[in-house]
Amino acid sequence: MTTRTPGNIHLKAARVKAGFSSQSALADALRIGTRQVSRWERDDPPWPQPDQRAALTALLGQTMEQLGFTDPDSGLRGAGAAAIATAGLAAVPIRPGAATQPASVAVDFRAVTHAHRHLYWSLAPAALHPAVIAHATLGCAFLAETDGQTHRSVATALAETWLLAGRIEFFDLNKPEQARATLQRALQAASEAQDDLMGSAILAHTAFIPGWAGQREDALETMAAARAYARRATAGAEFWAWLDAVEAECETHCGNMPAALQLITRAEETLDTGPAHARPAWMDWFSPVRLAGFKGNAQLRAGHLPQARATLLTALDDLPEEEGKQRSVIYGDLAAVEAADGRIQEACDHLRKALAQLEITPYAAGRQRVRDVRRALVPHQDQPCVRDFDEVNFGWNNTVSALAR
Repeated sequence: MTTRTPGNIHLKAARVKAGFSSQSALADALRIGTRQVSRWERDDPPWPQPDQRAALTALLGQTMEQLGFTDPDSGLRGAGAAAIATAGLAAVPIRPGAATQPASVAVDFRAVTHAHRHLYWSLAPAALHPAVIAHATLGCAFLAETDGQTHRSVATALAETWLLAGRIEFFDLNKPEQARATLQRALQAASEAQDDLMGSAILAHTAFIPGWAGQREDALETMAAARAYARRATAGAEFWAWLDAVEAECETHCGNMPAALQLITRAEETLDTGPAHARPAWMDWFSPVRLAGFKGNAQLRAGHLPQARATLLTALDDLPEEEGKQRSVIYGDLAAVEAADGRIQEACDHLRKALAQLEITPYAAGRQRVRDVRRALVPHQDQPCVRDFDEVNFGWNNTVSALAR
């Protein structure tokens, strides 16, 4: 008598825990065949493709090892290199519930989502974040009480809301692991909405987390998943250029400057010749000017100081008035250029402008740029211009804010 083996009980348990009651439900969320999921739930399951690994770890909140897979190269790679802690976040309902809410709930919920999107650029992130999380929690409740097109509309707005929360946590609050958990929720909501373009945007944001930590393989693997989702959607030139810019920034943080500069060149070419589909309304974080900021930073890190200076000054001139957060970053990068070039007075001038902008629009990325340049100025800290800057930088407001981080 043949004894039936239990198969990959780890994946099955994680699937059920995440709300996918059948193999076909998980297959639908991953946009693959049910047979593939069936193969994964057998003994000795095959190693999934990069985009599938990224989607699995994001949707189920566990590493590939925890899901019962063995890396053939004996190295644990993947978008979820560590288990994603999700404590404290509302669960995203995986399937539509009974339609107890009217269709108008989607319109009302979406309106608040749009308002939060616009407020991000002017309101202090620490003040906005609790409201965004509360709105996401409400959206999860609505998702369980809607069906059909209303359910999908709520899910789309919910994915954007979770994405905004994750952006605040990563870029503004310096909480990458919290952002990882939040972006997992965003991806689950995008799956409910069957929105491949939103899924691509969420995965690309997720790639920042390992990328900024210098974990190049994890970042590139997650970017491969983001590109796979974008290919399934109607992505325009700006979206494809942004994906290249994200990957370029990850390569920059990992010290691979030739690859970063090559990606930025490709992004510039894509903006000129790529598909002319309109970008989605929620993609308000990228533009040709923003790409110039990416480029200037990459040139700076590559040691191309004259080119970086020219690129950043042009970007600063072209930057819209309302882009205060990006302005603080560009001032910080310009200060870094001048510090590296031995122009200490000019570096301090840019630092003071960055601080003035940060008083108006607080931004952790901009603050970190200022901090990094000040550290580079330690050998020159007895110069009058550095001392004058310190009088502002180490005033009560800035010092208390820094210690509170």
